[in-house]
Amino acid sequence: MNYLNMSDEKLVPVVVELNTLLANYHVYYQKLRSFHWNILGKNFFDLHDKFEELYTNAQTKIDEIAERVLTLKYHPISKMSDYLEISAVKESSPLLTDTEMIEILINDHKMILAQMKVVIDHANAAGDEGTLDLIGAYIRELEKASWMLNAWSKKTSAQLNNSMVKA
Repeated sequence: MNYLNMSDEKLVPVVVELNTLLANYHVYYQKLRSFHWNILGKNFFDLHDKFEELYTNAQTKIDEIAERVLTLKYHPISKMSDYLEISAVKESSPLLTDTEMIEILINDHKMILAQMKVVIDHANAAGDEGTLDLIGAYIRELEKASWMLNAWSKKTSAQLNNSMVKA
C-alpha cells in the first residue's frame, strides 16, 4: 500500500539529502558534547548549559530525521563511519577557547542550514509536504540559535557604537 501517494523516483533524492542532514547532525551533536565537556574559563557556566541545550535539541532532531526517512519507506544511515564520510560538518579539537568553539558552531550552522535548503528543494520537487514542514521548522530554530551565538560573540560596545547599523 502506498500511503504516501508519492513517487519513489522523486523520494530517493529526498532520502539521500535527509541522510546527509542526519550525518551532519550526528557530527554536530558529538562536537557539542565535546565542547560541553571541555569548556573552560569565565564563560564556563553559560556555555556549559548552552551546549547541553544545543546537543539535546540536536539529539531530538537526529531521531526525527531518521524517523522521517523511515516514514518515507527507506532506511536511515546509522554507522558513524558513514556519518563522518558524508558529513560537511567535521570533527573539532576539544581544546579550544570559548570564542573558537562559538565560531566553529556558527560555521557548522551555516553548513547545516545549506543542507536543509537542499532537502527543501528536493522535498518540494517530490511534493513531500511532511518533510517540508519538518525542515522548515528546523531552519527557523537553527537560524535563531545562530543569531544568539553570533550575539554572544560580539562586544557590548559594538551595539552602542553601531545602534543603527545592521547586526
